Amino acid sequence: MNIMSDIYIEDANVEWENVGEGLRRKMLGYDAKIMMVKVEFQKGAIGYVHKHIHSQVTYVLSGKFEVQIGDDKKILRGGDCYFIPSDVEHGAINLEPGILIDVFSPMREDFLK
Repeated sequence: MNIMSDIYIEDANVEWENVGEGLRRKMLGYDAKIMMVKVEFQKGAIGYVHKHIHSQVTYVLSGKFEVQIGDDKKILRGGDCYFIPSDVEHGAINLEPGILIDVFSPMREDFLK
């Protein structure tokens, strides 16, 4: 696959995509090997437990989240980060409005459809 984003991505020029109740995202930089996504959570929004083949690193830009990775749960706040290995169940519940920055490898092709 030969898909990639623009080289320079200005946040104001990327439209939000609604992806669930109280959740929206912006696809930022990506190619077949990597993808960065900005996800906004309203208070109480839920990123339901799921898994995928992609490795994922998430930076908590703002807010407060209860994050579940496998059977473990932890409260994380702005400035914290977490790593999810491939095929491990995970999810997040927003406790205070906030934004997560997700990085996936390889890219999430399903996000571009």
